[in-house]
Parts: sequence; structure tokens; C-alpha cells
Amino acid sequence: MSKAEQLIRMAEDELTEYSTDARKIEKLRRKFSFAVPYPDQKAVREEVEASLPKNFLATLVEENRQTVALPFWGIGGLGLLLGISGKQPLDLIATGIGFYVAFQIQKWGWELQAKRLVLNTLDAIEASVQDSTS
Repeated sequence: MSKAEQLIRMAEDELTEYSTDARKIEKLRRKFSFAVPYPDQKAVREEVEASLPKNFLATLVEENRQTVALPFWGIGGLGLLLGISGKQPLDLIATGIGFYVAFQIQKWGWELQAKRLVLNTLDAIEASVQDSTS
């Protein structure tokens, strides 16, 4: 596992806790300082930034992953309801597809959000180092 992947996993773990972004960044700063030495952090930041897509859909999913996935959860639920109540097995296919797409959107948004948190944390570390040297 590369250093960038390790930092992304740490950020994903931090996303599970309900707190502000500032608190998450503060907690991650200590972990990142132990995991990656300061001179190597710039290279890791560039690697994470390069892996972050910059298109409209990625930005939308990153900021509103639950809203984007909601219609697919609805399709899955409706397919399940109609498949069971109407005894139509083809509607159960819509359930599988809807739930799968919704889950993948949620997962992708989670990963994008973790990468953004890594970038913000590395920027905060860089800013604090710049403040202390000047």
C-alpha cells in the first residue's frame, strides 16, 4: 500500500466520525505527521491530487453523494416492492441494478471526499509550517 493510499484510508476512517471538518483535519494532522515525513508530503499531495477527477460529475458526487444516489435507492426499493407484490421476477432485476448503482455512487463519493480531506489536511500542515518558519 502506497503512502497516498494509507493517508486516504486514514481519512476514510475519520469520515466515519461525526465532527466538523476542522476537527477532522486537526486529528489527521497528527496521524499524517507520523505516517509521512514532511519532506515527502508534497509528493504524496501531488499523487492524491492527480488521482482526484476534476469533471462536473465527480464534483457533484463528492459534494452530494447521498442526493445523487437517492433516485437509485428509490428504483431499487420500487423494483423490490413491485417484484414481491406483483410476483414479477423481472422487477427484481431493477432492485439489484438500482441497489448496486446506488451503493457504487455512495462508495465513489466517500472515496472522493476522503481524498479531498487528505488534500485539505496536507494544505493545513503546509500552512502551519510556513507560519512557523516566517
